[in-house]
Amino acid sequence: MIYEFNADYVLEMAATIEKNGARFYQTAAQRVTDQSARTLLKRLADEEREHELVFASMKEKLSAREKTAPGGVPKETAALYLKALADTHVFFEKELLPPNPGHGENTADLLRRIYIAAIRAEKDSIVFYVGLKEMVPERFGRERVDQIIQEEMVHLTTLSTQLARL
Repeated sequence: MIYEFNADYVLEMAATIEKNGARFYQTAAQRVTDQSARTLLKRLADEEREHELVFASMKEKLSAREKTAPGGVPKETAALYLKALADTHVFFEKELLPPNPGHGENTADLLRRIYIAAIRAEKDSIVFYVGLKEMVPERFGRERVDQIIQEEMVHLTTLSTQLARL
């Protein structure tokens, strides 16, 4: 079955991606001993939480029509599909988080794995948000999606710089 989604579903998925990103960065921050890396990862977690709130706010402003499932797709089915997609495609915790420290992995290797995983997830989120932008009406803050894309690009640049320094 081909799914068509309205803005309500897509904004829900975006909020889930950001929630997963915040959890990823927070957990990663707890696993590293390097203080500057820990500070960076906590800042990224805070920014992901802020993005989650933006998408939740956009979702609240949608009209009843924009929340209606298109093409007769049951809302529950579509919502579950989107949640599964968000949970498994961007910041998928089981794939991205390296094992706990103390299992023979040194700090540089741990950070390298965290940064590579985060870079991959940030790229995926940017691609998702570029598509999302087309579904968000101007009056609901399409420009805010552009700002989030820019912030995710900064995350990508920051992580790439940190990876290169290792």
